[in-house]
Amino acid sequence: MEVARERISVIPICWKDREQWGHAVWDIRSIVHPTDFSEASAGAFAHALRIALSAKAMLTLLHVANAHKEEWTSFPHVRHTLAAWGLMDEKETPDAIAKLGLTVRKVEMEPQSPVEGVRHFVDLHAADLIVLATEARHGVARWLHGSVAEAISRATHKPTLFVPHRARGFVDPHRGEQRLHNVLIPVDHEPNPASVIADIAVFVHGLTGAEGAARLLHVGANAPRVQHPAEPHRLLPVDIRKGDPVEAINDFANEWPADLIVMPTAGHVGYLDALRGSTTERVLRQAPCPVLAMPMRAVGGRQGQ
Repeated sequence: MEVARERISVIPICWKDREQWGHAVWDIRSIVHPTDFSEASAGAFAHALRIALSAKAMLTLLHVANAHKEEWTSFPHVRHTLAAWGLMDEKETPDAIAKLGLTVRKVEMEPQSPVEGVRHFVDLHAADLIVLATEARHGVARWLHGSVAEAISRATHKPTLFVPHRARGFVDPHRGEQRLHNVLIPVDHEPNPASVIADIAVFVHGLTGAEGAARLLHVGANAPRVQHPAEPHRLLPVDIRKGDPVEAINDFANEWPADLIVMPTAGHVGYLDALRGSTTERVLRQAPCPVLAMPMRAVGGRQGQ
């Protein structure tokens, strides 16, 4: 379906001062990166490691074994990567990693469904963010076939960062440099994205320590009224486009260009939840940058916790 070019252009929302966006509750202390040891997982690993470094969080590299026994050395090499980024000497002991404020553990689970394995691990251990690789041409990485990546996000009810293989990421896997400036947030009348905006402002500022910008995008005739998280009387500007939501979102992300697409979700409401099956795969396959699925906050905390 051809996307209509009629739209309203607005000035991006800037969040140089994170405090102006109110109180955020998304505190990243534990990151889980399920890996299948494939080339497609390398970019996702770099994003998970960089975010863990910035947040001084625990990073769990999780592998659900299959019928063929993989070598333990197949896990991503953290010290080698940090050395390549100029943060330590590869010959240093693991204590050098702790000095960076980072804790890393590698976990291999018994052969089982990847969805059930990851969900079981997350049920038993804290996880504030899950980072998954997706394969642009073949749906998802080797053992994350079909719609498994999206199923993991739905099953765990945790913020999930999808990193498309060969798409432009916001972390350079070779140098560790990060470029997270433009964040695109598709919005609808439900769920209200105000709390997500506050969390993303803190996320961007904490990761980069620099000024960032966000644009809210609604695909449809009438844009929702989006209140400022810290100033409910103030409405935030919303771009409008018409046409197929997937094409419109990815088209806008390419034109701006966006470094990250954030999709607010709330149970079975929200862009990621509404775009099911082949449509969800189209979002992940066509996205020119990483996609972050963000569950909305429940009363007194984040949904699903």
